[in-house]
Amino acid sequence: MTTEHADPGHGHSPAAWTAVVIMLVAFTIGTVAFFFELEWLVWASAGLLVVGVLVGWVLAKAGYGVGGAKSSVSSH
Repeated sequence: MTTEHADPGHGHSPAAWTAVVIMLVAFTIGTVAFFFELEWLVWASAGLLVVGVLVGWVLAKAGYGVGGAKSSVSSH
């Protein structure tokens, strides 16, 4: 019996990493801004969070997502 299973590769792509990094930066900025009661910066960081999602989606559609033409396959 084999214990090998198919790994869908979820999140192992340049598109996913770029989106996550942008969203982590946005969340960090928003948290600090909330602490210092900078309402405009909290909302700006919320906008940056949406930008992170859109960047990930655009990069995935451009071939940098999991199984995309421009992303390299790596074995674990």
